[in-house]
Amino acid sequence: MVVVFGSVNLDLVARVERLPRAGETLAGASFAALPGGKGANQAVAARRAGARVLFAGAVGTDAFADTALAGLAAAGVDLSGVRRVGVPTGVALIHVDARGENCITIVPGANALADADTIPDVALDPAAILLLQLEVPVAAVITAARRARARGARVLLNAAPARPLPAELMATLDVLVVNEHEARAIGEGLGLPPGAAEFAAAFHRRFGCAVVVTLGASGLVAAADGCFHAAPAPTVDVVDSTGAGDAFTGALAAALDRAAGWQRALAEGLAAGSLACMAAGAQAALPDAAAIADLAATLEGNCGARPLR
Repeated sequence: MVVVFGSVNLDLVARVERLPRAGETLAGASFAALPGGKGANQAVAARRAGARVLFAGAVGTDAFADTALAGLAAAGVDLSGVRRVGVPTGVALIHVDARGENCITIVPGANALADADTIPDVALDPAAILLLQLEVPVAAVITAARRARARGARVLLNAAPARPLPAELMATLDVLVVNEHEARAIGEGLGLPPGAAEFAAAFHRRFGCAVVVTLGASGLVAAADGCFHAAPAPTVDVVDSTGAGDAFTGALAAALDRAAGWQRALAEGLAAGSLACMAAGAQAALPDAAAIADLAATLEGNCGARPLR
């Protein structure tokens, strides 16, 4: 099982010809209110990729809450870890331009009250993967990670949004997933090299966990089990890149949950992230297991390993 502890938002999405500059007002082409949040997106992504998924987090008692949870419910995610609290549900304000690029402002709302104690002990068994992000309080993330480690579950952190990581969190990790910007934010505080490949190798050597750095259209680099992986992304027609990183992380977690090797797991992550760029929205664009498997079969050969130098 993949247990996701993280954020759930209502995404307020405006499509524009180009992203606005400071102080500028633009006319948008369309607007939609959609389920989102990194935690919820990754839970849906893992579920669509074939994993059993339990989600833990917090929403308000306002009108946004049911819409924010709708995608999780529709995907068949177990919502027994969701708590309703007396502050508004989190929202994300998203602009998406004609090239599919985006800029996002997040208002945490109820996510600031997410409590790791809503994760049932029984879910954190040695067969489970706990999937975490940083859109809920770091103290709660650390508590969840420590509980998982104590019970033998693996801990996968997508360290987003970018920030330095506390030492007590890094000590709990089995897998770290970051993009280039997040890798630099973490590496600066640790004195690690800024390049993606160099960061992955150095963090892996220092902390012993697997490290994956996603590179957008350039693919990924990773260091795991003493080996280095590098693979390009497939060429796709980008409609909207919102949620592509969440698609990657959720599919990666699902693959690792069923004990796929790193070469296959990375290929499935790349496939899911690429396919998610081909449709609008975050959760609406997340691909299913069959589509991921078909594309991953063409990518797996590029994800092979060589020993770390």
